[in-house]
Amino acid sequence: MPSDMNPPAIADDTPSLSSLLQVPVWRESRTAEAREDRDWLAAEVPVALVFNGISHAVMMATPQDLEDFALGFSLSEGILDAPADCRGIEMRQVALPAGSADDPEAPAIELHLDIANRAFMRLKERRRSLTGRTGCGVCGIDSLGALDLLPAPSSTALPAGIDVKTVLAAFDGLNALQQLNALAGSLHAAGWARPDGSLAEVLEDVGRHNALDKLLGRLARTGRLAEPGFVVMSSRGSYELVRKCTRLGVPALATISAPTTLAVRIAREGGLALWGLCRRDKAVRYA
Repeated sequence: MPSDMNPPAIADDTPSLSSLLQVPVWRESRTAEAREDRDWLAAEVPVALVFNGISHAVMMATPQDLEDFALGFSLSEGILDAPADCRGIEMRQVALPAGSADDPEAPAIELHLDIANRAFMRLKERRRSLTGRTGCGVCGIDSLGALDLLPAPSSTALPAGIDVKTVLAAFDGLNALQQLNALAGSLHAAGWARPDGSLAEVLEDVGRHNALDKLLGRLARTGRLAEPGFVVMSSRGSYELVRKCTRLGVPALATISAPTTLAVRIAREGGLALWGLCRRDKAVRYA
């Protein structure tokens, strides 16, 4: 990951969005009659990523930290080589077509990125054989030949002292920093842990890929991707998360649930330390 860091300019008229919305609910139990109440739910809205005027992908995401999400997605999907390739990000609220389930309290979003010509030309070449990559990493491709499963070898060594005790210490602190999930109960978290296991950043989203992209984007935007540390996530260890981490030089990933066989293979080939089933006082190291 290049070390030069010029944070992309963000439009001053960025709209205010609600990440959580209150809705009417009925609390029910075996022993009592239903009770009407209100509860918080996570907002989930369409977010279109538009590069130099061309819409490339539409994700369903929680409308918070979207500038970080845009930058992190662009880097972890190989659209940009470095943060400096993004010259600016503008966020716009847009109305969905008539008859669609548009929520006036959580409207659809377009993230317009102004990117370097070199990166844009490469993106256009990719689009000739790829309809548009999404967070799951496979949706949108039109043939098996378009699958990109080769790991991006990580050039970052695992910092000394990071072991299972350090990993579990990071998970001990993760729950308390999931502020949105504490209210809504439906969001994933991606955290950046220091070598001592303390958490420097925690980003949340309804999608695990989005949460990781938000975290990677935050680190890239603030010039901290090269700092010693590792990623912890409240999800399973899918292969897409492994590829995103190796592409940006993250040395280790730890998840609360188990990985898949493909995730383990890619982690081993890419040189990523991978822990899973990180719960209470135990964890499994797969790579």
